[in-house]
Amino acid sequence: MQKKKYDSMEKTDLVIIGGGIFGCAIAYYFSKNNPGKQLMLLERNELNNAATSRAAALMTMVRSKRSYIPLTIETFKVAKEMEGELGETLDFKVVGMMHVAASEAKVRDLEVLMDIAKEYDQEAYYISKEEAKEKAPWLKVDEALKIGFVPNEAYCDPYMLGTFFARCAKNRGTKIRQGVEVVGLIHEAGTVKGVKTTEGDILAETVVDAAGVWAPLLAEEVGAGLPMAPVRSQYWITERSDLFPTNSPMVLLPDAQAYARPEGGGLLFGIREGKSLVASPKDAPKDITDFVFSADGGMDDLFENGERLARFFPAFYDMGIKYYVAGFSGYTPDSQLVVGEVPGVKGFLVASGCCGAGISVAGGVGLGIAEMAAGRPNPLDFSEFQISRFGKIDPFGNEWLNKCAAARSNKVSG
Repeated sequence: MQKKKYDSMEKTDLVIIGGGIFGCAIAYYFSKNNPGKQLMLLERNELNNAATSRAAALMTMVRSKRSYIPLTIETFKVAKEMEGELGETLDFKVVGMMHVAASEAKVRDLEVLMDIAKEYDQEAYYISKEEAKEKAPWLKVDEALKIGFVPNEAYCDPYMLGTFFARCAKNRGTKIRQGVEVVGLIHEAGTVKGVKTTEGDILAETVVDAAGVWAPLLAEEVGAGLPMAPVRSQYWITERSDLFPTNSPMVLLPDAQAYARPEGGGLLFGIREGKSLVASPKDAPKDITDFVFSADGGMDDLFENGERLARFFPAFYDMGIKYYVAGFSGYTPDSQLVVGEVPGVKGFLVASGCCGAGISVAGGVGLGIAEMAAGRPNPLDFSEFQISRFGKIDPFGNEWLNKCAAARSNKVSG
C-alpha cells in the first residue's frame, strides 16, 4: 500500500528549495559531479532575486573567521571555471581590500589577520598613510595606526554570479522551476521523502532547504529549530565624484564598524546601526521586491551612526545619497553559517544563515552540500556550522531573534 501511495508522484534524486545563490551553487556542483542523477531547483519567485541581488558582494578571502576562508577560495576557483565553461566573464573587480586600524585593539586584530593571510598563502602587507590616501582619495587616515592591504580581494555582481551557477547547472540538465512554491515537506518516521508544492508533490532521495531567511519554516515541520533569524542588512551609494575612482580598493573601518567599496563612480558603504532590525521568519514577506524596509530610506540610521564614518570620510556630510538598498540576511549569534545535516532527520540538508557573507562563501557551501547530498564525504570542514550547536532553540521567539540581531549590530567587518 505504501508503494502505491507514492507511485503517481513526480520523482527526482535531489530537490533544492530556494533559487538564491546557495541553491544555485548546490545545483551547479551536484549536476557537475553526478552525471545521470536528476535534480530539481524550485524557486517561488525569480532566481537570485531576494537577498542575493541586494548583497554588497565583498568577496573577502582573508578574514578573522577561518571557517569561511576555504569556502571563499572555492568561490574564486569555481568562478574561473564557469567563465571558461560559458565563454563569458563575471568581471570580478580585483581591487584589493584595505584594513584601517585606528585603535590599539584593532591594531592587534589586524596583526592577527595578517598572520591568517600568511597561513592561507594570501598576499598581504602593510602600506603607508600616503599610499592609502593615493589608493582611496576619499579616505582620511590621520588617526590610522596601521593599515593593511590584501591586493587580491575583490567584489562582484552577485546576481551575475548566481546566474552563472544556474546557467551551468541548467546546461547539465537541471530542471529549474520558477514560480513554484514549496508549501510543505513529505516526511515520515524521521525521513524526508519529498516536497509538497503549489504544482503538486515531488518525491526525492534528498531535499535541501536553501530557502534563505525562510528556511526555518520548513525545518520546523520535522522538529528542527534552525539557529538563525532574518536581520536587515542595508547600505547606501553616494552620488558620483572624482573622490571615488572605479579602481580604488574596498576599505574596512573596524573602528567605525563600517565598510566601503567603489560603485559606478560613487561610493557604496555600510555602517552598523545600534540596534539591527529583526523579524521572525514567519513575518518575513514571501516576496521582498517591493517591501519597504525603512520608510525614511535608512536616513535615521545614517545620521545616528554617521559620525563614526565621518572620522574617516570627511566628505560624508556633503555627499548626496543616490541609492539606498536593504534586504534580509540570515544571522546567527556566533556569525557562523547554518549548513549541513539536521540531527535525527534523514534525507534532509540545510544551507542557510549566510551572516552577510553568502556571496563569498557560495562556492564552498555549494560543493560541500552537493557532495553530502550525493552520499559522499564533505571535502570541506563544516564543523563550526552545525545546526545543533546552540542546543534546542525557538527560532521564532523574541529572545532568540534579539540575539541574532545583536550579532549584526556588533559586526566590525564587511
